[in-house]
Amino acid sequence: MPDIEVRATADVPPAVLDALRALLVAAFGGTFSADDWDHTLGGCHVLVTESGVLVAHAAVVERTLHVDGVPFRTGYVEGVATAPSRQGRGLGTLATGAATDLVRAGFDLGALSTGVPAFYERLGWERWAGPTFVRGDGGAVRTPGEDGGVLVLRHGPSAGVALAAGIACDARSGDDW
Repeated sequence: MPDIEVRATADVPPAVLDALRALLVAAFGGTFSADDWDHTLGGCHVLVTESGVLVAHAAVVERTLHVDGVPFRTGYVEGVATAPSRQGRGLGTLATGAATDLVRAGFDLGALSTGVPAFYERLGWERWAGPTFVRGDGGAVRTPGEDGGVLVLRHGPSAGVALAAGIACDARSGDDW
């Protein structure tokens, strides 16, 4: 039976952070960039281990997303991964379920960006149907390439937001979404 532990980035030992980064690089086939790593840090980490070995992970970091101009304190899910040798055994689902619980407990809205929406939809996440934008110094810029890949977890204050509305994140290095 796997063990699940939730820790803030500041409370994750350096050796575990090193193992986590190696897991993410392996799970993403070497395409996990330095910016992706930075996006994963600064929030809470769901660490799934088996016999003391890290086998799956999900992080929740705080961001502000704007839906039709209304800001929502958002738990943004990053770095969801399972060790390649352990994929298909429900470990990613365990990590994502715990991350979903963190979002519900501490944020007004949950969000993530993915190329595999069906994985999250079966866990209660909904695909955003409206247009996506990135907010920067010059205002909001349309990001049509992100349409269909942003998922949200509506609950509490965000339960009634319209999935067809515009949604915007703040610009950041690397992938904005």
